[in-house]
Amino acid sequence: MRFQIAIAAFAATTFTTSSSSSAFQTPLHSPIIAHRSSSRRRPSSNAFSSEKSAILRLSFAPAKSSSSAPLRAEASSSSSASSSSEEDDVVGGTTTTTSGTGTASIPNEIFNLVKSIVGAGVLSLPAGIGAFGNAPSAILPATLLIGTIGFFSAYGFSLIGRVCSYTGGQSYRDAWSQSVGDSTSWIPAVTCTFKTCFAILSYSMILADTGKALLSTAGLQTTRTAALLGITGTALLPLCLLKNLSSLAPFSLLGIGGMFYTTIAMAARYLGGAYKLGAPAVKGSKVAAVPAGKYLADVATNFQPRFGNLGASAAMSPNTFILVSMLSTAYMAHFNAPKFFVELKDNTIKRYNTVVGTSFGISVLLFALVGSLGFLTFGSASSGLILNNYSGKDALMSLSRVAVAVSIVFSYPLIFAGARDGWLDLLKVPVDERTDSVLNKATLAILAGVTVVASQLKELAFIMSLAGATLGNALIYVYPALMFRSAVKGMGEKASKGLKREVPFAMFSAGLGVVMGCIGAKMAFGLL
Repeated sequence: MRFQIAIAAFAATTFTTSSSSSAFQTPLHSPIIAHRSSSRRRPSSNAFSSEKSAILRLSFAPAKSSSSAPLRAEASSSSSASSSSEEDDVVGGTTTTTSGTGTASIPNEIFNLVKSIVGAGVLSLPAGIGAFGNAPSAILPATLLIGTIGFFSAYGFSLIGRVCSYTGGQSYRDAWSQSVGDSTSWIPAVTCTFKTCFAILSYSMILADTGKALLSTAGLQTTRTAALLGITGTALLPLCLLKNLSSLAPFSLLGIGGMFYTTIAMAARYLGGAYKLGAPAVKGSKVAAVPAGKYLADVATNFQPRFGNLGASAAMSPNTFILVSMLSTAYMAHFNAPKFFVELKDNTIKRYNTVVGTSFGISVLLFALVGSLGFLTFGSASSGLILNNYSGKDALMSLSRVAVAVSIVFSYPLIFAGARDGWLDLLKVPVDERTDSVLNKATLAILAGVTVVASQLKELAFIMSLAGATLGNALIYVYPALMFRSAVKGMGEKASKGLKREVPFAMFSAGLGVVMGCIGAKMAFGLL
């Protein structure tokens, strides 16, 4: 294996094996950033079992020093064997010696990473397919795109962990400081702050839609804005004002459980034809009338199935980049990469890549299923939140709405804490001055602003695609490649040939992210 991890050992595992990991993203999952800590903490003995491990402490963690620390150079394959407390990881013709204190097993990390990736963002994918196609065959190039973007997203996730291995970084910002330089570490910090803001904005928009639908199912007619204000005032505000979020950790399981249930429910409705269009009998032929689906009459006209002749070939349209941008948001979990690497038991690069490849492979499968099932049911009429297409009288899908709403409500404060702390960091408010009064005022200001915007914006697909095209592409493709290039450069002559050969591919990934971002951002504004 000469081309290092991503192409050989890593790529081989990307779409194989199975096992089960965001709070309901955390989607979109979820970008989660934890409360800032003024000192390093030892990895939790039970990874991601509490609020401190469910909320990532990474983007705003202070750098270790004002100058980059010496890089852990990769030695040649002739290096001597490590002691019993260390493990030699041979990849790409080189040997990397790592010694970790993490205790999380590979299955545990796989479950948590799938949970971090698969979140509410997946519910916008049918609309992404409908942005360029309206015939069933459009799912073929869409599935290919889901797999391809999944691979490059996994590659970026792998790069971040490897940079942490080479430099000793323990957070996204720290890895940047130790590789690229501390003077520019504010760049990923700002990006993560805005990404979390987009995440809670998306969550508020979803709650507005699902809240209105659930109240309608219960016979209570209300507006989208009124539903959002009610949920924000009675649930979100009290939860976001909490200072100890550890009690919310168990509810993160609802996210992945709710998504698996939603996938099964969507499959049942598609295969059962509950929303299919009816067709009259053809006079003078044996073609009989096709009755409409059971719930079709209860669906608003703009949400009823709409199909045409734009199939697989329509993928050549620029509108395809809307789906690509949505995927950049849906796969977003990369600010969690350092924590997954640090908390993995015997955290060699080989073991870490097993976690990454398996988790992203499972996520690719779920994304392909949800995207395809939603599109095959409603075609180009697929809403930015596919649950909006289903009838309020459909009990099976109403349960899905409940699962999504409950999951988001309890995941919301975890993500909100990251957004709030990010803004306080950017405003240079010292940690010791963040009193309860300051935190409460910041909470009220941010939550009020997000609620006002969410009440006015109705197109979730726009938020998903814009956030993915700009912030998502930077965190997934561009920043990891820049950190990797700087880390290899810092090794000097000690860097292996395999690493040096891989740098151009990493930079190709970054360039791809820039191109996708530019085109995707332009196409996203066309959704308004």
